[in-house]
Amino acid sequence: MNPDDRIWAALAEIQDPEMPINLVDLGLIYGVRRDGGRVDVDLTFTAMGCPAADFVIEDVRERLLAEPDIDEVRVRVVWDPPWTAARLTEAGRDALESWGLAV
Repeated sequence: MNPDDRIWAALAEIQDPEMPINLVDLGLIYGVRRDGGRVDVDLTFTAMGCPAADFVIEDVRERLLAEPDIDEVRVRVVWDPPWTAARLTEAGRDALESWGLAV
């Protein structure tokens, strides 16, 4: 597995605290860049003022720092483009629909 795939797989292990879906399938991860041991993650939230934002950011940092060769994680919250349900992956849509949530 290449390093970028490993990072995306690690991010896919992080569940949204308010919905039964991981951050990748929910479409919250806008970008990942790696420079040596540093990883920069651009992410968004489904709404401004998300009460779980700090928890999600910390979960991203903790999970990626558990990966070999990663010793720094910088998380940047972005709002452009705004999140919409169109960012959901097919697996994300299936997960939400299985919980009875319309997408």
